[in-house]
Amino acid sequence: MGMTEEKKQRVKETLKQSLRKKFQKYQPESKHMPFHYRLLGKDRMALFSFIHSINTTFGTSVYEPVALELARGRYAIVKTQAKPHNEISVVAQQVIQNIIDELISATREPKRETEFNEIKHVCRVAPIKKIKPNLIDVWLEDTDGNKYLIDMKTVKPNVEGFIGHKRKLLEWIAQELVRNPDSRVHSMIGIPYNPYEPKPYNRWTMRGMFDLTKEVLVADELWDFIGGEGTNQDLLDCFEKAGIELRPEIDEHFAKFETIHNI
Repeated sequence: MGMTEEKKQRVKETLKQSLRKKFQKYQPESKHMPFHYRLLGKDRMALFSFIHSINTTFGTSVYEPVALELARGRYAIVKTQAKPHNEISVVAQQVIQNIIDELISATREPKRETEFNEIKHVCRVAPIKKIKPNLIDVWLEDTDGNKYLIDMKTVKPNVEGFIGHKRKLLEWIAQELVRNPDSRVHSMIGIPYNPYEPKPYNRWTMRGMFDLTKEVLVADELWDFIGGEGTNQDLLDCFEKAGIELRPEIDEHFAKFETIHNI
């Protein structure tokens, strides 16, 4: 099915505006690199530095605005950098810690429904305490009241960080169940693309900690979930067209950094 032409145009313009904001505000680090400058030119070094900079913020500056545009009209509520409820049951925290301990020791298999029910059973047991919650990168709600809370990650998440990622997903569930114990909350990790293409995404590092069929969305799984079937391929085309249309602006902008007599 894929995106409509109108949706493609909106996504492409969202991409262009997001990138424009980045390169118009960007200033290269004031490092003196005389050999690099003479070999490659200041403009290329500035562009290289910009690419490195945007890679570190691609999630918030590019993927999240795109997700917002893709989800509009498909979901009833769409938000980025959203705040979950700021309370949690201390008992629910203990249950979450027990789940994580058992996953680490491999004395249980990760099963989303089981973990959800364990948390729900104690979600409002006193004491309830205030916390400073982690922001949710992409928040989607459908017309049936299902909440999908997506934590956008790099294409190769840090293995050492998986425990923290898992805890975050479970705590989001606990926090939203304090607000409403009947909430249907689905927390998951979103990975924008598969760096191993054409081979399957290497998920073995997540095995044992995440329910891979319910908690991890990779590449087309993620974008088709947000925008509908066929979205991933259309999105790649939007990125390509936006890049082609922006190329003259980018070249002109970074040409200003080429000042041979100053290096």
